[in-house]
Order: sequence, then structure tokens, then C-alpha cells
Amino acid sequence: MSLFDFVGMKANDIAIDLGTANTLVYKKNAGIVIDEPSVVAVSNDSKKIIAIGHQAKVMLGKNPDEVRVIKPMKDGVIADFQVTELMLRDLILRAQKKRLLVRPRVIVCVPSGITEVEKRAVRDSALHAGAREVYLVSEPVAAAIGADLPIEEAFGNMVMDIGGGTSEIAVISLSHIVVHNSIRVGGDKMDNDIISYLRKKNNLHVGLQTAEKIKMTIGSAYPLKEELTMDVRGRDIVSGFPVTIKISSEEVREALSETVATMVDAIKRLFERTAPELSADIAERGIFLTGGGALLKGLDEKISKTVDLPVYVVPDALECVVKGAGKVLDELDRYREVLIKRIED
Repeated sequence: MSLFDFVGMKANDIAIDLGTANTLVYKKNAGIVIDEPSVVAVSNDSKKIIAIGHQAKVMLGKNPDEVRVIKPMKDGVIADFQVTELMLRDLILRAQKKRLLVRPRVIVCVPSGITEVEKRAVRDSALHAGAREVYLVSEPVAAAIGADLPIEEAFGNMVMDIGGGTSEIAVISLSHIVVHNSIRVGGDKMDNDIISYLRKKNNLHVGLQTAEKIKMTIGSAYPLKEELTMDVRGRDIVSGFPVTIKISSEEVREALSETVATMVDAIKRLFERTAPELSADIAERGIFLTGGGALLKGLDEKISKTVDLPVYVVPDALECVVKGAGKVLDELDRYREVLIKRIED
């Protein structure tokens, strides 16, 4: 085999951030090649895939009985093994753009609190979807690497990765997680908080896509310099007719307050288990937020005011985990220590 053939074979290796809300794929020597919602539309009659990703997400809440729109990931782990496998197969093939003789090695990011059973489910799904070898890396570690934190040093780095289904908080030193806390609260919980709030306070029923739009447009965790308003369309629970109401950022903040408090409390509880020397390092450097949930307006300020420490939202917070996994893929020998050890069958 020539050197050119060998390089060509290795170039198809990929890293996957398999998230509850979105799945991102990094291809070796190409960067991020796919960023799609973790949503699949399936025909109830033929059981065949109709759409995956963005095309499936636009069907949420608008699908007829003949079509099921599924989010196969729940709380950061696989909820529907068969659909996840089909989704992964599609993403792997699309990432390659052409069929190669050698199947890719795949790195998959997983929550730090994942069980052995859940690890096996991820590994088996990726293998059945076409991977040659599967490596797992915890999301907080991948996020820290993606944020260019010095995780290999004897220094405490605190990262909070807020995804769709989970929020992962970890203190990392010498390439390993020293202490961590994983809570099954994230962006999806915020969307449901908004739906519940509007139902109770305004007798208005809205769908998940509308709730997500509200969160992204006027959602906040801390008072804004200029509060915002937004027109929201939904169905009046009493009359059953479509209506439009105006809601404010203060109302949305109230809706999200309990979930935000849960996140802040998780950080406090992690500090209780963190060694004094590592806590001193974190006090010096601060806490780093990654993931889509980190983009909630004022969340960094809310956490900073509560724990009295500097808090930073890393650049490209949505892509931070998959970029970190991509770095592991590119420098596998350097980062081999961060990989989750082989899973027992």
C-alpha cells in the first residue's frame, strides 16, 4: 500500500457530537461537515425514513398520522436504538460524500454520567451504522479541548456544557475528569418550561418550535439592559381558535427561572466535592460555558453573580464539543488518555 492510499484511507475518520437537540459531524482534514437537528421522520406504513435533520424538524407538530417525527435521543442518550442507527448511517454516508473501501474510525461524544449499558448502545449503533472502530469521549472533556483549555496541565479547569437534554459540569486536570456532575436539564427543558408557562398564565398552547424561537429571541436568565417583547401565535385553550399575544422577556425569564436555578445549584454542589487547590485554580481562571444552552442571554452573568466567579461563554459554543472531538481525532496519540476505556460486552 502506498503512502497516498494510507492517507486517503485515514482521511475519512469522523467525530460525532450525538446530541439530544443537534448532531454535528467533524471529518478529518475537512472540519465540521454536518450540523443537523437530531430529528427523524418515519413512515408509519413502510417504516422507512422520510427525512432526517432540518427537513424532519420542520415537520414537528405538522405531521399527519401516517408520519411519525421522532427525536431518537433523550437526555443525551439513545432512546430509540433503531432510528438512531439509521440516522447515524445517513450522517456517516453524507460525511464521506463517496463510498470508501475502508470504513471510518468514529469518535462519539457522550455524557460524563453515561452508564455501561448506554455506552454499549452508542458503540453498537455506530458500528451497525458503518464504523470500523468506535471511541467514546466525554462531552465536558471534548468541550474543554475545543475551548483550548490546558487540560493536560496540573491545573483545574471547570467546564459546563449545556446541551439539549443534559448539562454536564466537570473539573478537569491532567487530561482526566476529577469531579463531575451531570443533570438531565438543558435546552429542551427550557422549551417545555415556556410551553407550560404560556399554558398556565395565558391559556395559550404553543408547539416546541415556537417555544424554541421564543427562547432564542427574547429568553434570558438575567435582567436585560433593554427588556424585549415578541408576538406569539398559538391556540387559545378556552376557545380553541388561533390567537396572537405579546409576551415579554421578563415573563420568559420567569418561565425559565427554575431550570436556571437548577443549573446554578449543580455548579454549587460540584464545588462542594472539589479539592481546595483545584477550586483556587478555577477562582483564578473562571468557569467556561459551552453548548447551545450557553447562548441563553445573561446566563453567564447570572451564574457569575451567584457564585462570585468569572464566567465565560466560549466562542462557537455550539460547535465546541465536536471541534474538541475533532482535535482528538486529528491527534489521537496525544489525546489517547482522554478516551473512555474499552467497553465491556
